[in-house]
Amino acid sequence: MTYINLKNVVVEFPLFNSNSISIKKNFIRLASGGRVLQDANKKIVVRSLNNISLQIQNGDRVGLIGHNGAGKSTFLRTLAGIYEPSAGEIETMGKVSSMLDLMHGIEAESTGFENIYMRGLLLGLTKREIKQKTDEIAEFSSLGDYLYMPVRTYSSGMMVRLAFAISACIQPDILLIDEVLGAGDADFLEKARQRMLSLMHNSRIVVFASHSAELIEEFCNKVLVLNAGSVEYFGSLTNVPDKYAHLCHAHKKASNIFEKIE
Repeated sequence: MTYINLKNVVVEFPLFNSNSISIKKNFIRLASGGRVLQDANKKIVVRSLNNISLQIQNGDRVGLIGHNGAGKSTFLRTLAGIYEPSAGEIETMGKVSSMLDLMHGIEAESTGFENIYMRGLLLGLTKREIKQKTDEIAEFSSLGDYLYMPVRTYSSGMMVRLAFAISACIQPDILLIDEVLGAGDADFLEKARQRMLSLMHNSRIVVFASHSAELIEEFCNKVLVLNAGSVEYFGSLTNVPDKYAHLCHAHKKASNIFEKIE
């Protein structure tokens, strides 16, 4: 059975050269959304995730929301194993794959085909799997002969098409998604949307961060609201329609989205 269990998970990042920290504290707190603290050794740290305990079960599609700096990306990267908790435990059952930074591993001086190979290795595919999927990736990207050219010659939309086509060839048990599409023509964006739907449908667990209320309402059955690295709400999306609508509306206006959470 696929699941993710978090128990009292804390993620902290140390601050170095932190003299005059009283001035820096307010700036860092406002910029990062995290809590600036002293650890047991009296070192200054930013606490990006604060004592998070929750269970994500087989079949859950979790929409992750919160203002910039609330801890969404840190949460996803911790689930992906990129960040190790400073305290607490994470127990995961199932193969985890992430679509967090599409450009990670993309080399500008390498060709599209070379990047398919290198990025595939970073995603955990074997050489045989990459070879089997190369034609599918090439067709989905619609880049044609550009795949023989260095990526530095691509437009931003072409780079996104290549990176997304590579990342979307995976089929995990647990899929982690940070809002990934920011460029591309309308036809490709619709094709990418359909591929995302297929990935999410076939994955046993999905955790999806997005600024779009419409996307979360379409894809997800639960919502996780983060504020300064802490859980403000985690539960069924259908049970909190008014609160969720308020959060998304306020989030788009860049105001305090948590002011009405009781």
